[in-house]
Amino acid sequence: MKYIKTFLLLGFVGALLGGIALTGIYFYIKPDLPSVAILKDVRLQTPMRIYTHDGKLISQYGVKRRIPVTLEQAPDLLQKAILATEDNRFYEHFGIDPIGITRAFINLVLTGEKSQGASTLTQQLARGFFLTREKTYIRKIKEVFIALHMEAELSKDEIFELYLNKVELGHRSFGFGAAAQVYYGKRLDELTLAQIATLAGLPQAPSVLNPVSRPARSVERRRIVLLRMLDEGYITRQQFDEAASAPVTAEKHGAEIELDAPYLADLIYSEMVTLYGKEEAETGGYQVYATVSSELQQAAQNAVKQNLHDYDERHGYRGAVARLWPQQKDQPTPETDEAESGCETTPLYPYWPCEVTEEAVISQLDNAGAFGFVFPVAVISVDEQTFITRDVTGTERVIEWQGMDWARPFLSDSRQGQPPSEASDIVSAGDIVYIRQQDGLWRLAQLPAVSGAFVALDPHDGAVQAIVGGYSFYQSQFNRATQAKRQVGSNIKPFVYSAALDNGYTVASIINDAPINEWDEATGVAWRPQNSPAEYDGPIRMRVALGKSKNVVSVRLLRGVGLDNTIEHLTHFGLDRTDIHRDETVSLGSSSHTPLEIVRGMATIANGGFLIEPYFIDRVLNETGEVLWQTNPVVACDNCAESSAEKANQDEQETDIEALLAAELNQSLPAQSDIAEVMAAPRVISAQNAFLVADMMRTAVRANGSWNKKTYWQGTGWRARNILQRTDLAGKTGTTNDSRDAWFSGFSRNLVATAWVGFDDMTRQLGRAAYNNPLAKRDPDRFGWIGNAMVGTESGAMAAQPAWIRFMQVALEDEPEEAMSVPDDIVRVRIDRTSGKLTRRTDHTTLFEYFLRGTEPTVYVLEDDVMDPAEQEDSTPDVEEIF
Repeated sequence: MKYIKTFLLLGFVGALLGGIALTGIYFYIKPDLPSVAILKDVRLQTPMRIYTHDGKLISQYGVKRRIPVTLEQAPDLLQKAILATEDNRFYEHFGIDPIGITRAFINLVLTGEKSQGASTLTQQLARGFFLTREKTYIRKIKEVFIALHMEAELSKDEIFELYLNKVELGHRSFGFGAAAQVYYGKRLDELTLAQIATLAGLPQAPSVLNPVSRPARSVERRRIVLLRMLDEGYITRQQFDEAASAPVTAEKHGAEIELDAPYLADLIYSEMVTLYGKEEAETGGYQVYATVSSELQQAAQNAVKQNLHDYDERHGYRGAVARLWPQQKDQPTPETDEAESGCETTPLYPYWPCEVTEEAVISQLDNAGAFGFVFPVAVISVDEQTFITRDVTGTERVIEWQGMDWARPFLSDSRQGQPPSEASDIVSAGDIVYIRQQDGLWRLAQLPAVSGAFVALDPHDGAVQAIVGGYSFYQSQFNRATQAKRQVGSNIKPFVYSAALDNGYTVASIINDAPINEWDEATGVAWRPQNSPAEYDGPIRMRVALGKSKNVVSVRLLRGVGLDNTIEHLTHFGLDRTDIHRDETVSLGSSSHTPLEIVRGMATIANGGFLIEPYFIDRVLNETGEVLWQTNPVVACDNCAESSAEKANQDEQETDIEALLAAELNQSLPAQSDIAEVMAAPRVISAQNAFLVADMMRTAVRANGSWNKKTYWQGTGWRARNILQRTDLAGKTGTTNDSRDAWFSGFSRNLVATAWVGFDDMTRQLGRAAYNNPLAKRDPDRFGWIGNAMVGTESGAMAAQPAWIRFMQVALEDEPEEAMSVPDDIVRVRIDRTSGKLTRRTDHTTLFEYFLRGTEPTVYVLEDDVMDPAEQEDSTPDVEEIF
């Protein structure tokens, strides 16, 4: 009895001292313990995801990959696998498991090592949120206290759901939703039992147990998980056997990108970082919806890439990217046996040098890299008009003659060699070359040396409909659509002509299209602006001059308006005054602007005179789908505020009626969303001015007049009408001096777009392409319309416009033609084709023309002064000497 009392006393004293020690430890570490209350409002670090307007995932930004799931969304087998493996008494203990702690203590006493953990799911979650994985006593004590706090603050289901989303599972995946996507490219509800068991085994050591890095270790761990599930009765023996013997199917997956549009994604990412800061933007779980649709963005990317390939192929083949062995090296032939060739092993392919290994081929292909449409292959063998290739996976493809006959030698940007007659003129076995697929045919290709950009907007509110900053973001991250300020050439002329209309000129004003020589006393050099081509028509109407892109007429218009007035007018279209040259060359596009700036200016003409603001983001949602921000752009309209008020009043009246009906039916009325006030974009030119410029631009993209009556002439952008077969298009080509930059800007009623092509090296000219007989023979009537067979000096019409046309073929496919509405105070009268005066004739010497009311001609042409083009001899105007 005495010993019992002593034992009880010692036990009581020990418990008291233990309690005191535990209390002391608690107060000692209390300042370091985080508040568990924050878990009530926990926010997981979820990456930002960017979508197209129609919901296609473009990109994901953030170091941690996480796809939050609710407990209800987690498959029952996954929950059971986790509990069976990590904490089968989770729903029974109070945050710590005395049985597990006892087991770990006994193991420590017996082995002297802390090899067994006793952490519950709650403790693991506490460690994941607030602590580290280091195995120290103080960390373990902190973990216990935090776990107890968590059990007091949260329900078991809340803790389990947090665990499902927080636990680290390798390869930057956090939570089981992300792990399913990273390892299997699936949702949780699509996983097999074997895959579920694999994921459930990861929390213990994700870096060494994951099926991508350590497949053998992951199979062992999977078997342990399945055994625990079998022991707990969660699966049958048959299920165990099937899952345990299943092959490893995991491979690393990125985010489920549905549309790869990195230039667009990068713009949106940069804007989000500006708004929220880098860390918040990448971890706040924002869902950002762009203004672009997936269809138009894909169409723009394809159009730019195809157009750059066409340009590149017109100018010739620059040769192989690399060689697997020196060109002059002897190699086995059909007449040389293995002994004679010195090979101790069988060559990788017949007639290849024996030292060329599979690893060497893969290394060369990896070094070449894949970009845009192209990817590298090795040439295995060459026949008369075919050659066989293999890619990095070993897949072989045959390149037929039609896929390589474009490849005449590149000599310079303006010179090409003779067309090839057989495949050996182009490639040799051992070459590393690029190939691409076009219209189902595999073709020899090369990475375009030339660059391009493309931007499309909704002209009514500035919503970007598509944007492309180059051939491949992974080749060059420089976004030429928003960052490259390039000389715009004749793309400036619509703005100059707009200034002329505001300063006394009309669409029918007659301007002298004759060469100019102007002596500059300061430099001692004469300035001689020239047309391109150097053809001069003498007196010419403004409409025709713009359609034919007459340089000297643009200079004369600037002189008539005045340099200061012209520059001031150009700023109305959103062009930065500091970028505009203060000399007469500005009328020829010597100033440099980005494609985004130019398309914004063109939108002003397309929308009737309003300066809109381009924008890329439509709305921003949080991780739960709640709208945090919705764009409210300025809109091209004169009476936006009145229209908005009328709509609000109408909605209010409808709501009142609905309220009365709801009251009668004793029902509640759903809450009405606030109607954002419509903000009007500033009007910068009159509706009449915009209409007249746009109408002149319509004739710039088509053929005009009659060939038989000698009134026929083509606008420089004639390909648009010929190929698209629409009458509601307007546009303007642009080519700079020496063809260093090529532009085309154009629009329909609801879409405006600008295409640019040029070299990043601004000293390099786009050059010219000579006639390529094999390509021209394929389509003798239309080879000069679009594609890789066009001939001549590269210009806006030849180098840039095809990208615009290819895009519009998709964008306008299902859109009915919609003519521009004629604004008030615009009149249409019949004029003499040559003089621009009124006429009483109704034959081919006349045409109808638009005028601002009050500016139409008032004088009739005299019958004796009528010039019938059909009866005129061609003549060349004299040079105007201005010294």
